[in-house]
Parts: sequence; C-alpha cells; structure tokens
Amino acid sequence: MTKPTNRLHWLRSSRCATDTCVEVTRDGDRVLLRDSKNPEITPMEFSLAEWAAFVSGAQNGEFDFV
Repeated sequence: MTKPTNRLHWLRSSRCATDTCVEVTRDGDRVLLRDSKNPEITPMEFSLAEWAAFVSGAQNGEFDFV
C-alpha cells in the first residue's frame, strides 16, 4: 500500500450519520478506502478492476447474509 500523494476528495455514504463510516476516493488508477475515524492511517488500496468486482458483487447480493 502506498500513501496518497495529493489532496483527494473522500466520499462517504449519504446514509452515514456519524463519523464512524468508511470513505472512498479514486487516485489515478486505484481506489482507496479508509476508516473515517482514523484518516491518518494508510488506506486500503484496490485496482479499478478489483473495485468494480466488489461493487458488482454488492449490487448482485453476493454479500447478503440471508
């Protein structure tokens, strides 16, 4: 994992009503994910393909625990 080198615009869900959410941003050809409670910690890093696979899985119910 590498630290982001520029100012990034972090996004969090509109359903997040507290400061205890995850935040996501895109930095070039990678997607970064961090804990909003600890923004100084190096974020998790994913390729665009990895992120697309995750989003697709979430949209298709692959992570539903029903």
